[in-house]
Amino acid sequence: MPVSFRTVVTAAIAGFSGLMVGFAAAKVEYPPLQMLLQSGTTIIGQPIAYPAGTPEVTAAIVTLQPGQETGWHRHNVPVLGYMLDGELTVDYGADGKRVYHAGDTFLEAFKTEHNGKTTSAEPSRVLAVFMGAEGVKNTVVKGE
Repeated sequence: MPVSFRTVVTAAIAGFSGLMVGFAAAKVEYPPLQMLLQSGTTIIGQPIAYPAGTPEVTAAIVTLQPGQETGWHRHNVPVLGYMLDGELTVDYGADGKRVYHAGDTFLEAFKTEHNGKTTSAEPSRVLAVFMGAEGVKNTVVKGE
């Protein structure tokens, strides 16, 4: 017995509606406030110091593919990092290495050269918030 197009569409809509009800029932509860970080020092123990000048905040998402490296660089301003995805291993030279995973929050080292590398099978994504000043470079590549 042939099935009409209308019957197929009606069944698909009913199935989708039932699926949406299932999603609505799986409501996630979040706390009104979730503290991520409160610190006056960077991940390697440096005291936070803001640059002189007119304040300028820059927010960016940095994405590195598996095995990709940032290259050796330093930050001239305090940087808050929040790992969105993946795993990132950062080499701080004499200050050691740190491994960050999705959900980790940290105040990045500044005025200290370091190199990050994605050490997971999926890309690493970091929300980076630079707390800088107009005319001050947030990031300087080694040798500049």
